[in-house]
Amino acid sequence: MPLYAACDLHSNNTVLAVLDEAGSLKLRQRVPNDLDLIGAALAPFRDQLQGVAVESTYNAYWLLDGLDRAGYPTRMVNTLAVPQYAGLKQADDHTDARHLANLMRLGLLPTAYIYPRPQRGLRDLLRRRMLLVQQSVRLLQSVQGYWARATGQRLSANAFRHLTRQQLDTTFIDPSELFAVATLMQSWLYLQHRIDAIEHWLDDAVRRRPDLAALRTVPGIGPILGLTIVLESGQIQRFEHVGQYTSYCRLVPAHRVSNGKKKGTGNRKCGNRYLAWAWIEAANFAIRFAPPIKTWYQRNAARKPRVVALKAVAHKLARAGFHLLRDGGRFDVQRAFC
Repeated sequence: MPLYAACDLHSNNTVLAVLDEAGSLKLRQRVPNDLDLIGAALAPFRDQLQGVAVESTYNAYWLLDGLDRAGYPTRMVNTLAVPQYAGLKQADDHTDARHLANLMRLGLLPTAYIYPRPQRGLRDLLRRRMLLVQQSVRLLQSVQGYWARATGQRLSANAFRHLTRQQLDTTFIDPSELFAVATLMQSWLYLQHRIDAIEHWLDDAVRRRPDLAALRTVPGIGPILGLTIVLESGQIQRFEHVGQYTSYCRLVPAHRVSNGKKKGTGNRKCGNRYLAWAWIEAANFAIRFAPPIKTWYQRNAARKPRVVALKAVAHKLARAGFHLLRDGGRFDVQRAFC
């Protein structure tokens, strides 16, 4: 008899539920987050299990990978798309796990993409690089704030990079302010060294990927930004059409319309925030380096807010990027921004 299992995953424990074909409960158990203990609980049902559903929480991959290595058919649940059940006065972790198993039994379980393990480390490394870049910008802005308060003048980013110790000693008379600014600059320099180290970690084989080469034909997309887009997109074939991809990149409006009238908004944060950032960043660079794109952007910015016009550029670039990642070739600016 086929069986269906689900895991309601938490930070320190997992609630297991196993149902049979008729929906009867065969197992209900809370287990510490230990692969051996979870495997021992599922072992009596191993040969009959049609799948093991795991919620797509921040810590799901250790369980998904462990169950996969043990030979269990794993599925990662798209928690945002799970239909909520009604009629229960009280719900808890056990009912949540049973609900997921029941959805699998009925063929209604919404699943999410399980990112391939071999590329996951490199993708996460680039995410950490983005975090370090954001922190370095905050440090720079903090020094700019100190400078403006002390001199009444604006300190450009380029001038910040060329500040000398003598300039600091002359500008900041108060020893505490001087110490604070020097500490911020030393921290900024350290972060820059770590960011450079991450970029040098990428070997030539990674830089010569054909999908990355196709994506780099887009004006303003360099090796780091391009690789971020490639790795965050994952297997491009998982998107049936370009609209699904741009929605995943958070580049389509999240509103509901009925009879030509707005009836509400959807979840505008549904999708990949790293891809959203990457395509907006690509749009900023494309406007600077490609005159046709700059002209198109300025024409739109004249009649709508700048942010909306910038997002429209990012949307067009993402549509072109989808086809470049899927089919290869070169970016045609006239075709994209005619």
